[in-house]
Amino acid sequence: MRVINLNKGAQKGGPKMKTLKLLILISVLIFLPGYGFSYSLENLRISLIDGDVQIKTEDTGEWVPASINMPLKDGDSIWVPEQGRTELQLIEGTLLRLDQESALEILTVEKNSSQFYLTEGRVYANFTGSRGSLLQIDTPLSSVRTYERADFRIDVNRSGQTIISVYRGLVYAESQSGKTRVEAGNALSVAEGNYAELSPLGPADEWERWNKNRDRQLAQRKSPSGYLPEELRGYSNDLEDYGTWTYARDYGYVWRPSVVVSAGWAPYQVGRWVWMAGDYVWVSYEPWGWMPYHYGRWAFVVSLGWCWVPPVHGAIYWGPGFVGWVYTPTYVAWVPLAPGEMYYGHGYYGPHSVNITNVNVTNIYVQKTVYKNVHVHNAVTTVHHDTFVNGKHKYVEAKENLFLSKEAHSGRPNITPDKNMARPVVREIAEIKKPPQTVKQIQVKELKEKRPLVKEKEASVFKPGAPPKEMLIKRVERKEVEQPKEIKQPEKGKVSTPTNRPRATEPEKPGKATSADVKTQNSSLFRSQERVTTGNAERSTKSNVSKNTEKRETIKPTQKEVEKSKAYQPPQKPAEEKRESKPLIREVQRPQEARLVVKEGKPKENVSTERNREISRAPSVAEQGVQSNRNFVSPEGRVKPTPSVSQYSRETKEPKATKKESQQIQKSRISAKATAKPLL
Repeated sequence: MRVINLNKGAQKGGPKMKTLKLLILISVLIFLPGYGFSYSLENLRISLIDGDVQIKTEDTGEWVPASINMPLKDGDSIWVPEQGRTELQLIEGTLLRLDQESALEILTVEKNSSQFYLTEGRVYANFTGSRGSLLQIDTPLSSVRTYERADFRIDVNRSGQTIISVYRGLVYAESQSGKTRVEAGNALSVAEGNYAELSPLGPADEWERWNKNRDRQLAQRKSPSGYLPEELRGYSNDLEDYGTWTYARDYGYVWRPSVVVSAGWAPYQVGRWVWMAGDYVWVSYEPWGWMPYHYGRWAFVVSLGWCWVPPVHGAIYWGPGFVGWVYTPTYVAWVPLAPGEMYYGHGYYGPHSVNITNVNVTNIYVQKTVYKNVHVHNAVTTVHHDTFVNGKHKYVEAKENLFLSKEAHSGRPNITPDKNMARPVVREIAEIKKPPQTVKQIQVKELKEKRPLVKEKEASVFKPGAPPKEMLIKRVERKEVEQPKEIKQPEKGKVSTPTNRPRATEPEKPGKATSADVKTQNSSLFRSQERVTTGNAERSTKSNVSKNTEKRETIKPTQKEVEKSKAYQPPQKPAEEKRESKPLIREVQRPQEARLVVKEGKPKENVSTERNREISRAPSVAEQGVQSNRNFVSPEGRVKPTPSVSQYSRETKEPKATKKESQQIQKSRISAKATAKPLL
């Protein structure tokens, strides 16, 4: 039972007077629905936030942190700082996404027509193209309009240069020089001086890939539930991801959230009341918290728990938050309304609402049985008066249920809003994340006067009242890029001959050489080295040559090795000539120190002893193996080994030695061979 008390003195009249006044009041409340918002807050909301996204509204008067599920209206501005992104959703399902360092102004938001202004940055539009709808996005140098299904992107740099890229459908672009049509697969660049260039789309960047991937994910989700009215199916993805549909005997098919934050959860708890457009609007921090808190009612079913009951077709009305209020000088409390219960608000919000705007009602009190959900555990949310005003909600457990002991005042609490009440989130933003001065100085009202919303296709945005001219554009064809397959790579085992280097004049063609040929050539080189060395060095060299030859046989020659072996192949000489050639030891000059020792007249025994010590230090097998790899072939075809330390000592040539000295040197060599330990 609801009792409406117009004033305390009215109770003194007779029953007929009270009944008459009650009927008059109800008639006024029902038939005056127009005194609500001058515009609706249901047309645009923030559906995704990543990073320190900020907004500036008429109520905030400054840049403040934004929140998911926050309604937006004409005159609001959005700034996305570095490492941030956001997504806006229109009522018909159109999505606008802003990349980092982007500034967007909301000029006009209507049911089927919307206009935005991109000051700088990047915006991606996924326009649903419902019948009779229009999306217009203006930039400092251009205006873009689309009337049909389209996916496109607009980039604006600090100087105002604009690039319009169309991925699906078509858009109409206009500048001071005229108007043109941009179809899918093309990009239009507009710069100062009436310059315009049309070219094919370039390679996709990370921003484009991210948007297309998100579009793909949304398209692959479940089809809109048949339990939702057609007007609300654009928001169905939120419900499908975070809850399930089930049947309740008293309400039909209802939706149950499957993700809650606590066991004692109840609707209208995760979020806060924000002062917007002259009313308290509920901003939910839950990702699904747009449709269930602004449409329909909530019911508690014993076997199911909390369930959201959607509105029926033909009675779809958005509301700031369908709750019943009660407040005292100390506390403020609210409870979710059940289906069929009356909502007292400042505006008309459907058949089960009362518009109390501009109606002189002093008191409306409700008896204990007015709201069904007040008896549900944790259904009534109570906060302190001070925390409600400053926006930092701290829920308290009241000793008594305020709805059962106090009078419930109509509509919102009669509390003067604090500055923080206009903030959707009460927190501070780092100075480096705040918008630049150029963005702060933008006046949305001035932009709206300069750029009107033009719904007619043939009308002009820059010159209202006159048909636009055809835009003069420069067409750029796609540049052919050489594909990697056009560059012929050499086949495996073949040798590529660069054009800037002369080819070898060998009779054999490049690529015909086999590993056996290279093995034979390398073996002849090593056999030449074997003939030069003697004694222990000869034995060690042969063993190392055989090892190296085996290793080279298992390794396939590279292309360069084949070329080199052909270009510098030594001439085939008879083995007899090799044996008759002079030993290479005479070609090495004796170190200067040895010559000085002889000339100074020191005892010959010292010279012999010195050389005996050097000879006794025979190189090891490992040393000989390393040094044998250092041999190279001279252009004349002779093998020149790199001399080792031991070779310098025993292969030194004495210039003009006497007969006696030669005999003594010969004796010292014989004695050294006798005393030297043979290598195993």
